[in-house]
Amino acid sequence: MLVLLRRLALLLVVAITLTLGSAQIGYGTAPARTGTSASGGTTVAAVAETITVTGVDLHDGTVAKFGSTYYLYGTMYGCGFRWQVAGTPWCGFGVSTATSLRGPWSAPRRLFSPSDMNSFRLTTWQQTCGGTGAGCFNPRMLRRTWGPNDGVFILWFNAPSDYAQSGANAYYAMGCKGPEGPCGDAAGPPYGSTTKPRLTICGGNGDFSIVTNGRAAPQLFCTNADQTFAQEQLDTWGTNGTGTGTRNLAGLRAVESPGVYRDPATGKWLMTFSDPNCGYCGGTGTSYATADSLSGPWTAPPNTGYSPAAAGRRAVSATSCGGQPRTVFTVDDRTYQWIDLWGRWNGDSTNQARAGVVLAELKYTPQPAPNGGVLPPQFAQWPCA
Repeated sequence: MLVLLRRLALLLVVAITLTLGSAQIGYGTAPARTGTSASGGTTVAAVAETITVTGVDLHDGTVAKFGSTYYLYGTMYGCGFRWQVAGTPWCGFGVSTATSLRGPWSAPRRLFSPSDMNSFRLTTWQQTCGGTGAGCFNPRMLRRTWGPNDGVFILWFNAPSDYAQSGANAYYAMGCKGPEGPCGDAAGPPYGSTTKPRLTICGGNGDFSIVTNGRAAPQLFCTNADQTFAQEQLDTWGTNGTGTGTRNLAGLRAVESPGVYRDPATGKWLMTFSDPNCGYCGGTGTSYATADSLSGPWTAPPNTGYSPAAAGRRAVSATSCGGQPRTVFTVDDRTYQWIDLWGRWNGDSTNQARAGVVLAELKYTPQPAPNGGVLPPQFAQWPCA
């Protein structure tokens, strides 16, 4: 009987421990991690919040908050779009809404119809985005609170086939009637419009972000065709480039998907990115570079040693929660990394309708290596890292 009572007591202790552990890990957080510094002391790595979004057919997008409503934007795949398959249906860009970043998110609605006309190419968006299978990606919605300060909503995105077919830059900027659309010429006056931006430095075809900075006109951070980064100042309307900017940011190669934000604690500007570039690749690293001003110059932490891994000290996460980073966004004074959880279904990775998204908080915690030892993490760690 005594032995039985001892076993029951042990089981009770285990149950209590597991319960407390579950509470600590709730809402996408995890206990702080500890390690030993070069001087023999104990270091504590901070841990950041993550939010996983599933069951919503929106990908390679972003989140914005206008008023008290959260808007989740992304590319849709549910109609059957398959990347690099000629003649594939293009499903369009969609938006879902919620009263909390944690959802629940509404059913996506299109920002404009694939059957609308593209006034630059004089064909439909279905033909532009689905004709060669190159797709259209990276919907980025912003509100004009600079220059004219008229509150107009502007949707940017890229259509890579423009660059492949004619050498034109891949980008478009649409005026929208509101944060849920409709957007483009078909939306009609006073705000519906489609602009093929005049760009000099960002003349390529890759993933991008539009970065705002208070009342100043925004800047376009882009991935050029040689898989390097560039930035170009936009005009006061936020729909054309000015020819002012910089190429070859931080000397980075074989990268894509820049996302840029200002860290309020240090005043530093931070750029995260996919390291390396790769189409629909899970487990791709998230790395970073820094600058003292939005205009640069940008610097990525170098590695040391003989033939070192280039991403060794610039990595935020080596595997990005099993996904691939796309951009960053800031809501409620907190910045998050958008990570697409790309997958393969029935051996096919060209359609990503089922893929989830991780919104991983970015907390920059710069600290030097103790006594010249191992450099500690410069960002709070993601529990899914």
